[in-house]
Amino acid sequence: MTSQERVLLALQHKEADRVPWSDFPWGTTEARWHSEGMPEGVSAAEHFGFELWGFGGDSSLQMETRVLEDCDDYTIATGADGATMKNWKGRTTTPELLDFAITTREKWEEVKPLMVYNDRRVDWEGARTGLEAARAKGLFTYLSWGPGFTKTCNMVGPERCLMAMVEDPDWVRDMFMTDAQVCAAIAEEVLGRGLDVDAGWIFDDLGYKHKGFFSPAAYRELLMPAHKLVCDVFKAHGKPMILHSCGYVTEFVPLFIEAGFDCLQPLEVKAGNDLLALKQQYGDRLALMGGIDVRAMAHPDPKVIEQEIASKVPVAKAGGGYIFHSDHSVPDDVSFRQYTRVMELAAHYGSFR
Repeated sequence: MTSQERVLLALQHKEADRVPWSDFPWGTTEARWHSEGMPEGVSAAEHFGFELWGFGGDSSLQMETRVLEDCDDYTIATGADGATMKNWKGRTTTPELLDFAITTREKWEEVKPLMVYNDRRVDWEGARTGLEAARAKGLFTYLSWGPGFTKTCNMVGPERCLMAMVEDPDWVRDMFMTDAQVCAAIAEEVLGRGLDVDAGWIFDDLGYKHKGFFSPAAYRELLMPAHKLVCDVFKAHGKPMILHSCGYVTEFVPLFIEAGFDCLQPLEVKAGNDLLALKQQYGDRLALMGGIDVRAMAHPDPKVIEQEIASKVPVAKAGGGYIFHSDHSVPDDVSFRQYTRVMELAAHYGSFR
């Protein structure tokens, strides 16, 4: 059975030979694993047989990018959406947002005309070459971008975005929808030019520990129409949609289903999401990817990660609808030996035979 077949069965809530699996190790994690025995020149995806491969579309303002400071420890640069960010070298962290070009609705209106489709929004040669290689390996493929709340926060600033959701919701709704319209146009072009990916994947972080950044009512009113617009493109082509959303998002799940999402990832445990409760309540309507606590992967006692996987995977896999994945991404406190054991356990407890 190919990875493509295995993942499609999971998304259709059907059992295969075993659960499909994938993950996103940090760059520093892969560097550690290479130093601990993973063959040089081989990625973690290749070594562990991760089964999903995708490429992205560019829904940015396509503004000029500039490096303002480049030190031994960090870089400060202005990106394609006009935000100035600080990124640390040699470790994986969330970029620090320092400044923004778009600070008012009037400034948004000035740059909004940049948010239209053009051919520079897709690396067509790279996408076609990568897709052909992924198909040859039998992988499940997807097109991804990050339209919505996270993208807008990174463009205008999180505090400004959240305040505007209350004080000027029409502005926020316009930014969300304009971004989604670009993403929908990218999807139509990709599919129309014969790059027949298996699914779409939106990355949009909506929560933190035990709470969403805003209410389900605000999601329905302001953000859900933008998410649904992109979902509708893929549904019209008979393809599923995956949503990545970090933090606590359990309260949004019924609305995710209504918007058109078929799978939710990564089900962050430390934020309060419960894989087994989600399986029980929504498992017939929503496939689940993740929910395996990375803190257990890094625990020095190997019994801890076995208990984590043994208590969750057999229940989550029943009847299909589950893809094995960490509950976020794999940090660099997880050794190569520990993650090798993780995958051995995934194969053992994830088998349907």
